[in-house]
Amino acid sequence: MKWPGFLLPLVDLAGSVIAPLPGSDDAAHQNFRGLSSRAPGTSRPPTNTPRTKLSSAEQTDERSIALDGKRIDYKLVRRRGRRGVGLKVDGTGMTVAASLTTPISAIEDMIGKNGEWVLKKLGEWSHRKITPQRWQTGATIFYLGEPLTLMIDAGASKVKVEQAELQTQTHLFVQIKAALHDPAAIAEQAEVAVVAWLKKQALPHLAQRTFFYSKLHNLTPPRVFLSSANNRWGSCNSRREIRFSWRLMKARPALIDYVVCHELAHLRQMNHSAAFWHEVERMCPDYVALKQELDQNDHRFRAF
Repeated sequence: MKWPGFLLPLVDLAGSVIAPLPGSDDAAHQNFRGLSSRAPGTSRPPTNTPRTKLSSAEQTDERSIALDGKRIDYKLVRRRGRRGVGLKVDGTGMTVAASLTTPISAIEDMIGKNGEWVLKKLGEWSHRKITPQRWQTGATIFYLGEPLTLMIDAGASKVKVEQAELQTQTHLFVQIKAALHDPAAIAEQAEVAVVAWLKKQALPHLAQRTFFYSKLHNLTPPRVFLSSANNRWGSCNSRREIRFSWRLMKARPALIDYVVCHELAHLRQMNHSAAFWHEVERMCPDYVALKQELDQNDHRFRAF
């Protein structure tokens, strides 16, 4: 599913539009095959930013385009075998995906054609910027919707993460081996340790909630896996496998249960039809309010 479907795997079919999935309406995606002329009033200012070659199969480039008189920066990601041009707008800005051979003129013609949509989504996200996580003592992370205060102990003999109550506050004590005088290493190792801790909590919690709702609604429990997806909360496939992003553990339990019910509903309806949403409502009567809450707050969980 999206931190916004980010729930059903995105199907990248030629000529289709990839609509935002439940729980992921904030990070907007569109995918186009046909290329058309530039929308009136748009232009392409030149960019001298050098392209960074990641591999023979992928290249990235930082570029700009003028839409309705405004300069819009975007990241162009070219991949071998890519079909069509894909646009994504989220808290980091606009990302455009295309093949290695698609001409820049064709790519920016497509952006121009969809300029109104791009500007709308950028405007929505301007109020929902992702604040980078601070990896230092006193900073806050969220676990099951509750704030945890980080207490980082650098220079320890071993790595350890432990949750504990201290003076009416819940803390997350993080021991790492980084030297006290190396803030960059402290931040890097603290993040790695906390992410590992969250993943360790995630699988049993998500598997248990999936088992509970499966039995409650007469479904054979599916296989549950973790993913590191940052653009959808979960996915379900025809092999009866459900994958949940470990980042879900930052959300409060009711939101997690909504995502679980959403994915389980796909075991009966592998689509987003009216029948599917009826199934979601049967499992999770408050799903409309919960979905809206997730959509409005999911950017808070994307800092790492």
